[in-house]
Amino acid sequence: MTLLTVENLRVQFPTRTGVVDAVRGVSFTLGRERLGIVGESGSGKSQTGRAIMGLTPPHARISADRLEFDGTDMLAAPARERRALRGNRIAMVLQDPKYSLNPVMSIGRQIVETLRTHERVSRGEARRRALDMLAAVQIRDPERVFDLHPHEVSGGMGQRAMIAMMLITGPELLIADEPTSALDVTVQLDVLRILDDLVRDRGMGLIFISHDLRLVSSFCDRVIVMYAGRIVEEIAAMELGNAKHPYTQGLLNCMPQIGADRHPLPVLERKPEWAS
Repeated sequence: MTLLTVENLRVQFPTRTGVVDAVRGVSFTLGRERLGIVGESGSGKSQTGRAIMGLTPPHARISADRLEFDGTDMLAAPARERRALRGNRIAMVLQDPKYSLNPVMSIGRQIVETLRTHERVSRGEARRRALDMLAAVQIRDPERVFDLHPHEVSGGMGQRAMIAMMLITGPELLIADEPTSALDVTVQLDVLRILDDLVRDRGMGLIFISHDLRLVSSFCDRVIVMYAGRIVEEIAAMELGNAKHPYTQGLLNCMPQIGADRHPLPVLERKPEWAS
């Protein structure tokens, strides 16, 4: 079943020096699977996710031949309908919880507020569900964490709280934008395990945005590689080592390899035709 269809998506930002094309003709579909989008900083991967969510700045120009979520035209839908979808059926986990969580509200209150925005439930029921969700993302002692503020928890726990907040309404599509880049390796694995379990158990579709090819290849089902706002390659994650595009091959070649002679370190040589 196809949850999301994106055809010829474009995102432009007018500036005093001209128009910046952040996303240029991106097309893909997503079912109930894990899709990885990888690329360097500035490749357009995060702007793709934000355009799907409707979170681009007001001055941005967004166009697409088709941007459809489960039969809903996301570009033609009224703002009220998009707000109802956002946070309810579609959710997005951002990169750093320090900048995503409200610093003056307790973690539990923020999760409860998210749930009660989209569902008519009592405060007691909302609290119970929030505690259950904190436990689902493997937070020990949810009662204690419920009353803490974001600055009182570690980065890993803050990210788990963000995931709990985004999943409290049971979304069908989750966009995770670099959800592990600010975390140490052991916490990264914990967060990925949580996301993997939730996708499998709930049957969600997941777009996992990252710059880490090795992480994406081990976690996702399919991988999209972006360069200069365009998709240059789409490949099954298990086949990433056999990528054909020289940009993808260059990214793979730049990764450290244990026991290999890597001196001098390889440098990715970009070619103008990759961006055209």
